[in-house]
Amino acid sequence: MKKLILLVMFVFFASISLLAQNQRMRFNRNEYKDSCHHFVIVGISFGGDIPYGDMKNRYNKNFDIGMPILYKTSKNLIVGIEGNYLFSGNVKEDVLGNMYNTSGTITDANGNPASVRLNERGFTLYGVVGTLINKLGKNKNSGLLLYMGLGYMQHQIHIADIGRSLPQVYGNLKKGYDRLTGGFAAEQFIGYMYLAKNRLANCYGGFTFQEGFTTGLRGYQYDLMAPDNKKRIDVLIGVRIGWILPLYKKAPKEFYYN
Repeated sequence: MKKLILLVMFVFFASISLLAQNQRMRFNRNEYKDSCHHFVIVGISFGGDIPYGDMKNRYNKNFDIGMPILYKTSKNLIVGIEGNYLFSGNVKEDVLGNMYNTSGTITDANGNPASVRLNERGFTLYGVVGTLINKLGKNKNSGLLLYMGLGYMQHQIHIADIGRSLPQVYGNLKKGYDRLTGGFAAEQFIGYMYLAKNRLANCYGGFTFQEGFTTGLRGYQYDLMAPDNKKRIDVLIGVRIGWILPLYKKAPKEFYYN
């Protein structure tokens, strides 16, 4: 996974360097006004997803928090990287099923019912490329935002032993139940990006579609009494909104409006 992350970062920064060289030119105040420009976009996003495919059998709905770092050219080409942290308490697959007693509870080390929660945890990392489409209005740097990405998806069942009294899941023993899964993934986004004159109300929102071609990464799962190495197709369909900070070469008031 480290090699994949390094590769994505290398492609991103190489693309930025090349585009910056091609787009480097001087503009005066009038040339900036009401036209498209190149700048870096840094943001934070929040979204929700519904799982499909193999992922539907393991989890219910999840949330995600993300951070895009994008570069927009004066031709409205978008390139960059995007990372998202996935989380949820809606786990369908009960990996601790073989620990329940006849009373329907799990007995801890003190002979009491254990307090255990199963949560979803994961992340995605993509290198993205797309375009901004705006043929109407004075603000040429806002419009329909379309991009796709290639990268990596990983998710697992996080076991929270609230009372820290369940020896079956102490330390590394959790790995024998957590269903750690990961692999190549793709993403598509369609939405709208708005860049305001005051530089504060900059935002975007839209729909996301993610497809992970994953496999189990643990050599052995205790409850299955076998490796978890099944090939999977994990799909997430959701919505995402975010606040963004465009890093302009000059202040927006110099080039947005008369």
